[in-house]
Amino acid sequence: MHKEIEVVYNGSCPICSSEVAVYRRHAEGRALPIVFSDLHETDLARVGLDKDSAARRFHVLKNGQLLSGVPAFIELWSSIPRYRWLARIVGLPVIRTLASLLYITILAPTLYAMHKRRERRAASAQAKQPQAAQPKPAPQAAENESA
Repeated sequence: MHKEIEVVYNGSCPICSSEVAVYRRHAEGRALPIVFSDLHETDLARVGLDKDSAARRFHVLKNGQLLSGVPAFIELWSSIPRYRWLARIVGLPVIRTLASLLYITILAPTLYAMHKRRERRAASAQAKQPQAAQPKPAPQAAENESA
């Protein structure tokens, strides 16, 4: 039996959330000791991350060790019976090297750029929303100055 692992993922990323939902269904259906933590809803300092670095890559915490990228996927896959075959294949030295290169140079930066774009759009949409109506100050009575 594996010790509990914690998956830290970007819940605001539709691709990440969809993939993690599949893993979560398998883990929960088999009562596997895997915890899934959305980076927006967890104390990242506890695992040695900040929000930006957590959004840049997929992370797994096991036995106090933080893994990211392909090693994190391999650890998660090896903990889910249905995906152990994938962990074994991707864990092969040449494939692991190629997968890591692909993840580091293309996949992770692309997903992170999409994340930043979603954040900018959300901030822009929020800025465009009308501010709550503020009561207008009462007009001040003009003072008559006498000379």
